[in-house]
Amino acid sequence: MKRLKPILASSLAIWMLTGCYNQPGLVQDESYDRTKTGAAAGALAGSMIGYNVGGHDAKSAVIGGLLGAALGGGIGYSMDNQANEVARALGTGVNNDPLAALDPNNDIIVSKTPTYVKIMFRDPMMFATDSAVLQSRARAKVEKVGMLLANYPQTVVGVAGFTDSDGSYEYNQELSRKRAYSVGDLLAANGRPMIKGCSLDKAIAPNTSSKNKALNRRVEVYLYANRSAMSDPCR
Repeated sequence: MKRLKPILASSLAIWMLTGCYNQPGLVQDESYDRTKTGAAAGALAGSMIGYNVGGHDAKSAVIGGLLGAALGGGIGYSMDNQANEVARALGTGVNNDPLAALDPNNDIIVSKTPTYVKIMFRDPMMFATDSAVLQSRARAKVEKVGMLLANYPQTVVGVAGFTDSDGSYEYNQELSRKRAYSVGDLLAANGRPMIKGCSLDKAIAPNTSSKNKALNRRVEVYLYANRSAMSDPCR
């Protein structure tokens, strides 16, 4: 029964805070997955701390749960808000359809998961063949993201470059790394992003045609709430 009290308190905290973060105005995507996940985790942790520190008192567990849910939900809302702001700035919406990456007409795709926001920039908008110099239109798009990041100083940024299978693995790894750096240089509002060159790894489509190869040539930007949430984009 003692163990159940903080869990029940966390459930109450989540229920009480559900409406607090379902705010209107984010027209691209209103699912708030991160907000819900963050509030749930924060409420549970806060309830346990409040229960233990407060002398195993249910009231302390409720207060701790509310504070934890508010903190966790606030972080989630910030990430949800970033996803929508980035999408608006890039002239698109938040698209979590896994098939969107297979549509050659989608040269920019903004998506989100419970742990990060991802922005996919795809050729031929980004770079000329064998070049790591951003083309003017692509540079303008990336700069918009950089300006938005200045409003979210806690966000941690990762950038990964990907190529098709033409050329050696080593050559493509260096090219993909240089392309990631070109993008990362414009996203350094919160410090140097984590840069990865993924070469031809993690292909979206088999490199069996020019159309598929074009799908695989891309740079992906990841926005994380903190460093502990970061993962290897090449795997």
